[in-house]
Amino acid sequence: MPEAFLRLPPLNALRAFEASARHLNFRLAAHELNVTQGAVAQHIRGLEASLGAKLFERLPRGLALTDEGRAYVPNIRRAFELISEATALLRPEPARLTISVTPSFATKWLIPKLPEFVAHNPLVDLRILASESLSSFQADGVDIAVRQGQPPFGPGLIVDLLFPQQIVAVCSPALLPPGVGGIAPADIQHHVLMHDAHNLWPEFMERALGLKMTVEAKRMRFNQTALAIDAAIAGQGIALASRFLVAADIAAGRLVQPVSAEMRGTYDFHVVVPRKQRHPEPTQAVRQWLLNEAGREAISTIAD
Repeated sequence: MPEAFLRLPPLNALRAFEASARHLNFRLAAHELNVTQGAVAQHIRGLEASLGAKLFERLPRGLALTDEGRAYVPNIRRAFELISEATALLRPEPARLTISVTPSFATKWLIPKLPEFVAHNPLVDLRILASESLSSFQADGVDIAVRQGQPPFGPGLIVDLLFPQQIVAVCSPALLPPGVGGIAPADIQHHVLMHDAHNLWPEFMERALGLKMTVEAKRMRFNQTALAIDAAIAGQGIALASRFLVAADIAAGRLVQPVSAEMRGTYDFHVVVPRKQRHPEPTQAVRQWLLNEAGREAISTIAD
């Protein structure tokens, strides 16, 4: 070890000095370093004794740097910055990405899968922006989005189909009579029909079941599909949802399809990224993960 290194003051004493010089207060420096005020004061006394110079004037209401302290602190601060920079090169900060999704997509599909994504992508810090309103890639700092609609979405975007809009009716198994596996289509309107903002029940009744929606049908309204799904799980009625949003609940037995009829919608779910990306590599990692998960679920559905 070089002789100059052997003469270096203890690192903890230097940290105490730098923090005290910024705050000009031992108590605040101690709070930042998560040690006691007495420990900071002891470090400073030891450092002053080692250097043979007084670094602080102790005042009734705080501290003041001496001439020696003012001369010493810039180089010490720069030394800590160099250590931090060197460490960052070996341990890079995660890339911070923002994904824009609807609240229902977030709660019913994305969030349950995030632990697996985080485990395999530790250098991606994913921020979830869940909103019914359309977020802007530029103004809102969005890197990747899941959007429901019909292409084209814009010339500056890369768009991939994630899930088709395949609408199914779902309810709690408790809603069905004992020993009965479903509900006759004509009897659907005798149950509470739970509507969301998409209001697909009239279209589903006509296209999937061949029936007209009656005015007398009992209804419950929600502003989000996820809320209607949760109400269905609680046994409050029958909800409509895209199949992929309820696939896990059906597999777990929390929901069943009271009628086998389904309806193909026209507003599919897509993964959308700008052609010019701020963080190309992690953005592509998230995009590919979303597509892979959707593809795996599609294969599982076909197998079932």
